Amino acid sequence: MAFVSVTRLRIRAVWFMPRFALHAVRSLNQCKRANGFLDGSLLPDRKLAFWTMTLWRDQASMRGYMAGGAHLKAMPKLMEWCDEASVVHWTQEESTPPSWEEADRRMRTQGRPSKVRYPSADHASLSVATPRTTKAAPIKPM
Repeated sequence: MAFVSVTRLRIRAVWFMPRFALHAVRSLNQCKRANGFLDGSLLPDRKLAFWTMTLWRDQASMRGYMAGGAHLKAMPKLMEWCDEASVVHWTQEESTPPSWEEADRRMRTQGRPSKVRYPSADHASLSVATPRTTKAAPIKPM
């Protein structure tokens, strides 16, 4: 059994990218070392959009990661930097990541938008392009 967390962020302007990249690397390193982290994947998409998929032992493990360290420091900045942000969670029997096609399907049917200060026209409805899945990179625990 695994708890799956999928996020999608779109950075609203290229000048936010250096700071976003720094926080993303720090959060990624925190994730790899987090208690209960099982597996994951990163997906850079078109138009400054980025997807993450992480699998956790349980929801409490994922919440523990979110509530501290680099991830906690990055989250408030994303409200300013992003014009689209969304999340979806579910539990599955398998401890291997689902396909990106499944993650996209779940985001569209069960996901919810996160708060951003400058939402795009597509933010609330999650009406975004299907992700380009060819550039996904694995995230493995340390």
